Amino acid sequence: MPTANGQTLIQMLEAMSQKYQALGESLGDPKVLTDTQRYRQIAKDRSELAEMVDGYQEYLKLLGDIRSSEEILRDPRSDPELKQLASGELKTLQEKSERLEDRLVVMLLPRDPRDEKNTFLEIRAGTGGEEAALFAGELVRMYTRYAERRGWRVEMMSLSPTGIGGLKEAILLVEGKRAYNRLKHESGVHRVQRVPATEASGRIHTSTVTVAVLPEAEEIDVTIDPKELRIDTFCASGPGGQGVNTTYSAIRITHLPTKLVVSCQDERSQLKNKAKAMRILRSRLLDIEKTRQETEIAKTRKAQVGTGERSEKIRTYNFPQNRVTDHRIALTLHRLDQILDGAIDEIIDRLMASDQTEKLKAVATTP
Repeated sequence: MPTANGQTLIQMLEAMSQKYQALGESLGDPKVLTDTQRYRQIAKDRSELAEMVDGYQEYLKLLGDIRSSEEILRDPRSDPELKQLASGELKTLQEKSERLEDRLVVMLLPRDPRDEKNTFLEIRAGTGGEEAALFAGELVRMYTRYAERRGWRVEMMSLSPTGIGGLKEAILLVEGKRAYNRLKHESGVHRVQRVPATEASGRIHTSTVTVAVLPEAEEIDVTIDPKELRIDTFCASGPGGQGVNTTYSAIRITHLPTKLVVSCQDERSQLKNKAKAMRILRSRLLDIEKTRQETEIAKTRKAQVGTGERSEKIRTYNFPQNRVTDHRIALTLHRLDQILDGAIDEIIDRLMASDQTEKLKAVATTP
């Protein structure tokens, strides 16, 4: 941690405190007051610094109290009883300052600007045939229930069902406060172990489902040249009533430079399907660009912080033992039923804490 004597931390916090003060002064600027968008942005930036500045003030007070206690202990004229009180208080103050210092260092870590964005969850059946498709449907329900618990809104963007209630693919748009921040570690291969209903011998099968988590890209994030798109229309298939196979409402968009293909047929309106498909396409293109940038960074440093290959099996759901294991943090919980009902906060909190620890290690080793 880059705080050998606390001085570096204080310098960084002092800079944040001055920035906080400057932003407060800007809010009173007549030019800012007449620019609603700029005013909101400055107010938001200042609000994000408030907790850190309050913690900094508390930290400075603790350091002052520690110095006072140390002076009493060093002073040969101090009353023995007073020294005993100061000694006990010093230990308490030092413990408080260490805990607060750790918290402040975490606050100073660079924030992922995408954390506040809405999120696409792309859930696809992997190996395991119909059993994988059935589990894909259960994961869709798990994330939907989790979103409900957090007060987020979920919109089904695309759905490809199988014949017996499973899903080949589902794309969900999750809208809510810090949705990407809490869901981004869910990206990877999810493995399920259970006895299928059709298995007469009681043999446990292993199947997989892939989950991709993409922050929703806005038009300002990704520029798409209309000339680089091929847009096809076709008749929708699946549930939908009488008009489903007679109206060319379904949309397939091909991004020619990357060969990315996005299809959407959930709406009766061709325009609505096109709008949905474009939102998904933008987010996939943003993810490609992010991956390209991370690959370039990886060439120039030995380790990346907070990144992982999607091909890794990140989690196993074992039905016979009512067990869920996240392999990245060696966490095992014996309440599979609750987790599939959306109670995944403990897993996500532990993943986020692990990610912060890795980032702190990287900061500590940075010259």
